[in-house]
Amino acid sequence: MIVRQLTSRGVINSQLYAHLKRPWVSQDMARPSSDLAAFREIFSKAQNVAIITGAGVSAESGVPTFRGAGGYWRKWEAQRLATPEAFSRNPSRVWEFYHYRREVMLTKNANPAHLAIAECEERLSKQGRTVTIVTQNIDELHRRAGSKNILEIHGNLFRTRCMSCGHEAANYKSPICAALEGKGAPDPDTDDAEIPVQQLPRCEQTGCHGLLRPAVVWFGETLDADILTRAEKVLDSCDLCLVVGTSSVVYPAAMFAPQVAARGVPVAEFNMENTPATMRFKFHFHGPCGTTLPPALARHETEQS
Repeated sequence: MIVRQLTSRGVINSQLYAHLKRPWVSQDMARPSSDLAAFREIFSKAQNVAIITGAGVSAESGVPTFRGAGGYWRKWEAQRLATPEAFSRNPSRVWEFYHYRREVMLTKNANPAHLAIAECEERLSKQGRTVTIVTQNIDELHRRAGSKNILEIHGNLFRTRCMSCGHEAANYKSPICAALEGKGAPDPDTDDAEIPVQQLPRCEQTGCHGLLRPAVVWFGETLDADILTRAEKVLDSCDLCLVVGTSSVVYPAAMFAPQVAARGVPVAEFNMENTPATMRFKFHFHGPCGTTLPPALARHETEQS
């Protein structure tokens, strides 16, 4: 399996892009359908639903995606800050960046797409059916919406890990440390705070006091093996897969849905635009996820009340 060979996070390269664009069967493969009634019929019978979500879902809550033209924080390309090398070179700058993201997220709320997924999960669970969210997002909006069955493959903005002892824990402090209060402004003219490393977030485990880092998966780092294994089990057993608000260019997540489609399982893409993987899928629903997803996941007429 391709995904098992790609356990480190990265932006999809030209070879993988070409693989995604290459049809499974023939060059004249039918375009994906936008027939909502046909999707709903399949949805009504699905027992194990996998929902893969990306930055596009959170963007509708006003969360910066750091993609495309908006991919900069100050003068730095966000992807260049989200690396272990960047943290090693300048932990103050990287912590400013993540402090900014944490503070922004504390002002944001789940949107209709998050809420529709959470309601669907709760409703179907009472019918003995499962909904599992495999998200690339680190913002916890699925959890805030009420979802419980979530696999966060890229980690969590509100968790920290100690660079010395490895202890990982939830952390909702605002600011996360005194030295970061009022720091992190994204304006390109803002100077780095250059906070001494001793004043950055530190481990509170007895006798440690090591430097903390965000417990997220940076580019070039290996995904958590347990979470990746659990995600693959979900994707191997699902009988319906939704891909919601993801650009399909960050691997290994970019390969998840195409692999599901390759074994003949219906995959429905909900996105503002086509992606490199769109032609792999049975359905494509164009538009804001908060508009297209709620009617797709609403109670079907055949469901028990």
